[in-house]
Amino acid sequence: MNNKEKGRLGEQIACNYLIKNKFHILEKNYRTKIGEIDLIAFKDNKISFIEVKSRNSINYGHPSESVHYKKQKKIISTAKQYIMYKNIKNMDIGFDVIEVYLKNNNINYIENAFCDNQGWC
Repeated sequence: MNNKEKGRLGEQIACNYLIKNKFHILEKNYRTKIGEIDLIAFKDNKISFIEVKSRNSINYGHPSESVHYKKQKKIISTAKQYIMYKNIKNMDIGFDVIEVYLKNNNINYIENAFCDNQGWC
């Protein structure tokens, strides 16, 4: 399985996990000129912008460690465009990471994994 296929599989596993946990999936692979957000989900008056990282093991570190500052900034900028485009107001916002371990189908959901400079987490 190549990296693209691993990514797609990980996103599907993450999506199923969110649905099981009563999230409503608003978008999958939302793209703009600035960047992409793997999943946008809604639950309890909160919109979560979710980056999914899949790995077979932690031999090269935890998947969430690859969501570095530059990637976070792209996600935040893309999320702001989404919020403006959809005219979203009075909602809590979160930036989350889901780690998918493909070998054993384990998931680690990291809520509020990072924040922007306005305090959105």
